[in-house]
Amino acid sequence: MPDRFALNKTDLWSRRHLLKVGLAGAGVVGGAIALRTMWQPRSHSVHIPASPDQATVEPQGFTPLKTLRQFDYGTVTTENGRTVREFRVEAQTTTVQLNSATSFITWNLNGQVPGPTFRATEGDRIRVIFYNRAGHSHSLHFHGVHESRMDGIKPVRNGSVFIYEFDAEPFGVHLYHCHVAPVARHIGKGLYGMFIVDPPTPRPPADEMVLIMAGYDVNGDHKNELYAFNGMPHYYMKHPITIQKDQLVRLYVLNMIEFDPVATFHLHANLFQVYRTGRHLQPDDETDVITMGTAERHILEFSYRHPGKFMFHPHQDPIAEAGCMGYFNVVDRATT
Repeated sequence: MPDRFALNKTDLWSRRHLLKVGLAGAGVVGGAIALRTMWQPRSHSVHIPASPDQATVEPQGFTPLKTLRQFDYGTVTTENGRTVREFRVEAQTTTVQLNSATSFITWNLNGQVPGPTFRATEGDRIRVIFYNRAGHSHSLHFHGVHESRMDGIKPVRNGSVFIYEFDAEPFGVHLYHCHVAPVARHIGKGLYGMFIVDPPTPRPPADEMVLIMAGYDVNGDHKNELYAFNGMPHYYMKHPITIQKDQLVRLYVLNMIEFDPVATFHLHANLFQVYRTGRHLQPDDETDVITMGTAERHILEFSYRHPGKFMFHPHQDPIAEAGCMGYFNVVDRATT
């Protein structure tokens, strides 16, 4: 099948409007850049406090503070009366500086780790145009419901394009990742991200954010030496996440740590409502720590009654101390 999608084949592109998608050479990069200008936070009647670190840009070109609240809704069109969301992503190879002593070669989408957080509403048609320029064969496997030819287990060769197309179903919190063997290596090097499918009736307004836990095997021994929320070790310790006192926070949490069988998520001085896999509109549980296997994900909702800095982290201390730890900085609106 991948031969059908090689760049020198045009039969599929004619059916998918090649001139419209503009995926030739620099046109792909240009399309990806243009798409980023259309990324925007989900509209809701909540107050998102300004952070002193909002303008921070890391040397590798992405910042976990920006990724935290950034959702990619795609380019929206209507075809035969239904909503189509088109996403353009490019697999790349990029070196990032994880700390002052450690650089790491990532395989990523659009130059960021984790990849974009795709977002749609249940029933939308999803079209992901995947252009592989990373130097190795890669693929995109989406969790959720779709037909077998869109399952993303067949490698897409370097320099080739594949179009994944399926319906956004069911509503909930899903993920995507490369499924080329060895899968743990491809995920561990950065080819993963979150895919949120909203229910037809929107959830109540909240300050919505994404936290993805992942590990880095920096010496190739199939063990993680560093860990991170949203790609960068210790980032939210140095740059706390500012949230509003007494305001609902909706946290989309995903565990993408390879080589460790399980991780937990713990919130200090508070409890959260758990919506397992985001598949329900009423909470399944209330706790301050939840256990998650690799690829497990949930919606956690909470609010803080008291201002101040409150820690969050896995309760496996070696994972937390090696980079997967951060603070929520709770502020009163009168002080922001």
